[in-house]
Amino acid sequence: MSALIAFLSRAIVQSIPLLFGSTGEILTEKSGNLNLGIPGIMYVGAISGVIGAFPLQQRISAGEAVSPFTVIMIPLLCCLFASLLMGLLYCFLTVTLKANQNVTGLAMTTFGLGFGNFFGGSLIKLSGSNAPAIVLTDISLIYSRSIADKNTAGPIGKLFFSYGFLAYLAIIIAVTAAYILKKTRIGLNLRAVGENPATADAAGINVNRYKYVATCVGSMTAGLGGLFYVLDYASGVWSNGGFGDRGWLAIALVIFSLWRPAVAIGASIVFGGLFILNAFIPSGTNLAIKEIYKMAPYVVTIIVLIISSMRNRKDKQPPASLGLPYFREER
Repeated sequence: MSALIAFLSRAIVQSIPLLFGSTGEILTEKSGNLNLGIPGIMYVGAISGVIGAFPLQQRISAGEAVSPFTVIMIPLLCCLFASLLMGLLYCFLTVTLKANQNVTGLAMTTFGLGFGNFFGGSLIKLSGSNAPAIVLTDISLIYSRSIADKNTAGPIGKLFFSYGFLAYLAIIIAVTAAYILKKTRIGLNLRAVGENPATADAAGINVNRYKYVATCVGSMTAGLGGLFYVLDYASGVWSNGGFGDRGWLAIALVIFSLWRPAVAIGASIVFGGLFILNAFIPSGTNLAIKEIYKMAPYVVTIIVLIISSMRNRKDKQPPASLGLPYFREER
């Protein structure tokens, strides 16, 4: 039982960046925008949070007293602001200028990785660290502070109450997004824009406004996944390229969850468990077997994409206008 609780607890921690990213992409795709720049946006969100946290860590290390509220808000606002700028850039290129969404998204991912590695390398040199990493231990302790004590909490406490506030925020955002999309007029209008923007426009819905807002909110949500990864999961350690390919898995999760944020909660935990499966299945000294276990998330991703291509039901399909620019004069 203790091993199962430990596995589920670690799977949930692994799932949070995926949940932030997939929820953000679902909101974006519901407006008809296919944003393949989510990996880059998550990377920018992560390094922007690090940039905001770095001077605070320097002050704490020098013995200055910094309030926990300041420690939380400055990196958080830096992350949200940078992610918002990335979302605005994507919308300006694809909604206003009608650029190809696939090419724009891939270009933004490349830009985001370059942006993060440049500023990450600069901060590493500025910190004078001998290791190729930035360590924000004191900031991470505040971000990862849990409701229950991980060492003394029982199985229920460890499973449900042993995470930082961003983990609960990810679930709250996903549930709220699910409610808005399904139960509110705003959600209905957004889905109408994603399905048939010409009809939505004829009904008096401002198509461009919905695309801008949904994409920008989705980008900020995805950026929080990068912030969580560095300041909570990775214990405040930033290293260039350390984020991995979680952004791409978050995009795959959108398909796996059928464009439903509530379903994405469970789906992200499944993928989080696949990430750490190799650490819980005995493989002895055979490193080849362990590497095969590490392939599990990617094999499942391929299987999911194959199954999704075989779906014939309307409710299991992406928005009809996904990835297509809207030209009002062709209405």
